[in-house]
Amino acid sequence: MAAPTILLTGVPGFLGTRLARRLLADDPQARLVALVEPRMAERAREVARGRGLERAEVLAGDIVHPQLGLDGAEYERLAREVTSVHHLAAVYDLHVGAALAERVNVQGTQHVLDLCLACERLERHSYVSTAYVAGERSGRVLESDLDAGQSFKNHYESTKFAAEVLVRATMDRVPTTIHRPAIVVGDSRSGETQKFDGPYYLLRLLSRVQRTGGPIPQVGRGDAPFNVVPVDFVVSAITAAARDPQAAGETFHLVDPEPASAAELMRIFAAEYAGRAPSYRLPSRLVERSLRFNAVRRMLDGTPRESIVYLNHPVTFDTTRATEMLARNGLRCPRFAEYAPNIVRFFREHEAEPAYAPAWSR
Repeated sequence: MAAPTILLTGVPGFLGTRLARRLLADDPQARLVALVEPRMAERAREVARGRGLERAEVLAGDIVHPQLGLDGAEYERLAREVTSVHHLAAVYDLHVGAALAERVNVQGTQHVLDLCLACERLERHSYVSTAYVAGERSGRVLESDLDAGQSFKNHYESTKFAAEVLVRATMDRVPTTIHRPAIVVGDSRSGETQKFDGPYYLLRLLSRVQRTGGPIPQVGRGDAPFNVVPVDFVVSAITAAARDPQAAGETFHLVDPEPASAAELMRIFAAEYAGRAPSYRLPSRLVERSLRFNAVRRMLDGTPRESIVYLNHPVTFDTTRATEMLARNGLRCPRFAEYAPNIVRFFREHEAEPAYAPAWSR
């Protein structure tokens, strides 16, 4: 019997690279083909060396093009050999423009689906969506929910929603598992991450406040859940579901079922980083408006105003199906307080290094 061949998009991204390493470690017989943009191919090969990815084939291609930008022979080889597809590649930038988000997140997903439909031996398509396809919905969102007439906070959310619509339309022909992670942070054990953005803006704010000796602010009311998950949990959940026959046809919220509130998250960060607590509140609307001005953005260490709204969005995500799948495979999502010290330690050790800075602040 031929060895399994895995096609993976999203390398050399942080989640994609870790997933590639796990997939190869879990199956010594597997072949892994990492489809990488030509401009990133050499970088992907550098990342692969010495990181447990020596068996990975880096294939230069591009999901935004029909047939993934490959010549006919390469495309036919994939259609003939690939047994599983993990599609992670996307534009994750919260202030991405509409045209680029549409081209990568929607059209790119359609081109990956076209390959899935052409594959002769495909056993599973694992598609990484996001919990925030829920857009501006509030209250409890089920894993079976998708289109509830919601509006969206940005083009990232709206195009990931449109891409998931396409994926769901093929699920009667392609054995598919959809994963919807919350906001992904560093490794729960080492704290390692690729860049300090998203929730790390709160740590960057704490760092600036510590340098100036000022009081620590709480941004917004802070009573809304702020759902973050460590990258190693997401990788473990994806690989477990890929091996689980019952996971085909399912959609899983890979989120913290007991998320900290935004205020709790800031208190935990402040205690770990600064040894003290927030002492006053900055109204979120004031912060959002003020962040239009570069001087205020610099004061808040590059925080994009698109990120602030997530601190005050009253939405929770049902995890019934995900919890069942995780339990079958001996997994659970760790609580934020359990691994926050490791996140803060890694930040403290690397906060001055330009490689970890968000693009805006470089």
